[in-house]
Amino acid sequence: MARQLVLDLPFRAAMGRSDFFVSDANAAAVAGVEAWRDWPMSKMVLVGPAGSGKTHLAHVFCAQSDAQLIAARDIAAFNPTDLAERQAIAIEDADQIAGDHAAQEALFHLHNACAQRNVALLVTARSAPARWGLDLPDLASRMQQAGQLTLAAPDDRLIAAVLVKLAADRQMALTPTLLRYILPRIDRSLAHVRDFITRLDAEALADKQKPGLKHVRAIMARDLG
Repeated sequence: MARQLVLDLPFRAAMGRSDFFVSDANAAAVAGVEAWRDWPMSKMVLVGPAGSGKTHLAHVFCAQSDAQLIAARDIAAFNPTDLAERQAIAIEDADQIAGDHAAQEALFHLHNACAQRNVALLVTARSAPARWGLDLPDLASRMQQAGQLTLAAPDDRLIAAVLVKLAADRQMALTPTLLRYILPRIDRSLAHVRDFITRLDAEALADKQKPGLKHVRAIMARDLG
């Protein structure tokens, strides 16, 4: 059978609170984000590895607090006076601004503006602030004063739920049989799960079929080399 050419078209992931599966691996972080009104000094750092759910949880925070979400690399273009009508703001991937003095200065001034206006500040990163490599001491000290929530390594229930969610985002259905085959064999990383679903979608589309065991085995065989 001829395989179909697959175009890498964008798709919209579901980012609502009802789409965020809670397990032992992330329950404390979810509860902490939802309690944003009670954060000490109104600031919190959300830490977790790539693909652990930081972006999704940041979107949940924004929906609940009417916060604006800004990538840390773009923060130098943000005007702190725009906080006038905000009660919260979220900054993504703050650990990526090490070496970018302009971005660090901007985050420092934004932090101070939030403190002055009692605006809740959520900052996401892959590691704790002490490991970001910031070269602006005032910013480093303020970030290290923030509370910290950590997304732990995913457990089996979370891996299974994310497999189903990401497949549904792409309008794919994973049968229980397929899930039982995938779960004990897939790398225990949500970043890998995301990549796996992307490849499974492409594999199935190329065959013009629903995702099946042969597609899963083909992907895993290529991973093994």
